[in-house]
Amino acid sequence: MTRTLIVIAAFLTLSVPAALAVPPAGKGKPENPGNSQSAEKNAAKACKAERGTTPATIAAFKDKYGTNANKANAFGKCVSAKAKKAKEHEAEELEDARENAAKKCKAERGATAQSIEAFKDKYGTNANKANAFGKCVSKLAKAQTTS
Repeated sequence: MTRTLIVIAAFLTLSVPAALAVPPAGKGKPENPGNSQSAEKNAAKACKAERGTTPATIAAFKDKYGTNANKANAFGKCVSAKAKKAKEHEAEELEDARENAAKKCKAERGATAQSIEAFKDKYGTNANKANAFGKCVSKLAKAQTTS
């Protein structure tokens, strides 16, 4: 009887942490849907296409991107450069969307006391609705970047 209880206790001790474990990487929802993997995959595809398949195009590719003695790091340098450029472009688009959203929210808010109160009622979420402008910008910027 005592052995049975010890075995059950050991089983429960080991099974509870396993049940609470985080799913392995690549399973379930991604933590950051806007991660750089897609940019890197697209960069790798672009570099593969640019490299070509003939000895002449491969040599030209290595000359263009390679930085070490035998130019063997050319593919990695190409992918890194293209992924960085893609991330910078995405950041610029996001900043443009925020600027445009801020201008739209400022126009929507208006200048009269009545229009400002209506704006706060529409977008404000805290007690004094002082966060209305930020909520408006966030909402519009997200809508612009997802479409």
